[in-house]
Amino acid sequence: MVRVIGVLLSALLVFGGSQSVAAAEQTAVFAGGCFWCLEHDLEHLPGVIDAISGYSGGHVDQPTYRQVSGEDTGHQEAVQVRFDPDLISYSTLLRSYWRNVDPFDGGGQFCDRGDSYRPVIFTADAAQAKAAEMSAASAAQDLGQPRSAIKVELRGSAPFWPAERYHQNYAELNDLKYSFYRFSCGRDRRLDAVWGPQARTGQSWQNATELQ
Repeated sequence: MVRVIGVLLSALLVFGGSQSVAAAEQTAVFAGGCFWCLEHDLEHLPGVIDAISGYSGGHVDQPTYRQVSGEDTGHQEAVQVRFDPDLISYSTLLRSYWRNVDPFDGGGQFCDRGDSYRPVIFTADAAQAKAAEMSAASAAQDLGQPRSAIKVELRGSAPFWPAERYHQNYAELNDLKYSFYRFSCGRDRRLDAVWGPQARTGQSWQNATELQ
């Protein structure tokens, strides 16, 4: 009987522990132009569990890439990021997002134009909404611009639909095609022009310490 109770207690501890780990995970959704690029830029950050390319913000259920790229659904190409807040904070994740987009371009990103490529931060709750607005103000101050110059939209969460299988992990599975696309699109050249040495990093704001 004692052994049975011990086994039951161990099982409860394991089950309870797995629930605690699952409860600690959080999700963020960002749109920032080509989802191949944004997925690649965010998925390897310490504390990020995974990143999935997909679509969010539109009015059609289970949209296809053809529908979204045809600008008929209202969706943006987006990335859903699952992360451990004990290892990476939402604010740090936001800084990495900002340093991987052109915050002054609300009509698309880099060579990709149109509504489906607009930059958007989709916030899951009031805490994320507050953090996103603070980060937008910090980004503006860091770049020496007024808040009104920031064209990234901040909006509440919308259904997220994973993209087709061939879009997932595109950078790793199609290295030559991805590298050629990214270079041709001028993504890194523009990021360097906007952010300088801070491009593609999640480092602290340089000129907006009071807004961290």
